[in-house]
Amino acid sequence: MGVTFDYGQLVMDNEFAQMINYCVNGIPVNDETLSVDAIKEVGSFKDFVSRKETFEHMRSISHPKLIDRKVRDKWKAQGSKDIYQRSMEEARKIIDTHTPYPLSDDVKAELREIVKETERHFGLDHTTPDF
Repeated sequence: MGVTFDYGQLVMDNEFAQMINYCVNGIPVNDETLSVDAIKEVGSFKDFVSRKETFEHMRSISHPKLIDRKVRDKWKAQGSKDIYQRSMEEARKIIDTHTPYPLSDDVKAELREIVKETERHFGLDHTTPDF
């Protein structure tokens, strides 16, 4: 059928979907998330990066694993891997370490019945192996 599948692209798509989901669910914008009190206290054009509020809110934003937000020199020093290279590494790690949840007996029976029905439909009535 000429179907190809790219595990790296699948991992990237998953990350993009998580980021979109984060935005679609709404990004809270209020006095707290805007740090209105800190701005009043510190004043305009001053240091907000070292503030506790900035650190706390920084942790609540999306945290992609594959998109590299390092400065270029640090990125180069760590091997200059692009998003596709990091995606393929993540895909290999998942394939090597993931243990899927076992299917329940009900789900196994339903899948077995779907396969048997499809075999009957295409005239392939033979013994279907157990899952």
